[in-house]
Amino acid sequence: MNDSILPLPTEDILALFQSTPDLVCIADKEGYFRNFNPAVPATLGYSTEELLSRPIIDFMHPDDRERTSARRARLLKGETMLNFRNRYISGKGEVIWLEWTSIFLKERKLVLAIAKNITAHKQIEQQVEEEFLKLKHQAVHLKSNLEKERRHVAVELHEDLAQLASAIRVDIDWLSSNIQQGDKNVATRVEHARVTADLLVNTLRRLSFSISPAMLDDLGLDATLQWFCREFSTTTGIDCMYENAVSESLLTKEISLDFFRITQDVLNSISQHSQATCVQVSIKKTGKTTALSITNDDKSYRLDEVQQSGIISIEERVASLGGTCVIDANNIIVEVQLSN
Repeated sequence: MNDSILPLPTEDILALFQSTPDLVCIADKEGYFRNFNPAVPATLGYSTEELLSRPIIDFMHPDDRERTSARRARLLKGETMLNFRNRYISGKGEVIWLEWTSIFLKERKLVLAIAKNITAHKQIEQQVEEEFLKLKHQAVHLKSNLEKERRHVAVELHEDLAQLASAIRVDIDWLSSNIQQGDKNVATRVEHARVTADLLVNTLRRLSFSISPAMLDDLGLDATLQWFCREFSTTTGIDCMYENAVSESLLTKEISLDFFRITQDVLNSISQHSQATCVQVSIKKTGKTTALSITNDDKSYRLDEVQQSGIISIEERVASLGGTCVIDANNIIVEVQLSN
């Protein structure tokens, strides 16, 4: 007596799936249905006669036909098809999303395929994507308005207040040249006022740059970050090394602005909360991804534990770019996809 289990004929296998909601079908090498369970006509909305008389590709969404044909050619060469998704147009004109798992039975020259109807799932995905794009657009709009306001304040600081401070400096110089030489107290006070006026002018210019760096529009991100890192080193005493291996033409205006703002936020946090002696700022490209990396040598400093509002701001900026952000103690890496 032979107790081995004999393989079931394809038709018998099909009979086991008559009641399943999944689509089960048999197709020939020429691309026609040979048999299917009731779920196929029920899902696609065509009669059995229509489905058997026309090539399967006729029922597919036009945009998916070429891709599906290429994948089917690999199937007929023996490569199993797993979780392949494509669209069909139902008899009512509705788009049906199916996810296929198929094998080619070489001896019988038939394709056995099972598909799940994932239309509801795809509709939810599309709704989520639409909501994400809407929120992304709103975030970009908000950032744009914020930058306009910052630019306005920066102009006010630089053009109005800084000019007024400069005018005061001119008057102080005149007083210094015309006071009586014997009055040392007055001379000392005038010199103190002159130094204070110089500090005021320089402070206003730094504030103007910090609020809205005009050179970002005029000279670009690379020149702006070079200058900013040198200024950071000068004002804090912390060595700040900067390198850029990415062509600026690949970066959108939004990416350039956000890379600068992120660098600004992180360096400000480092100067206020860490004992770092060295900071490394770098921009590198890998494939279609560009990465901004900022690292400092203070192992006890944790960017993820200080200035929580700043970190949220960084993460929100990265999210609006569709990128990823990894904040790990004294290191931050921001990656975004390039369009080119």
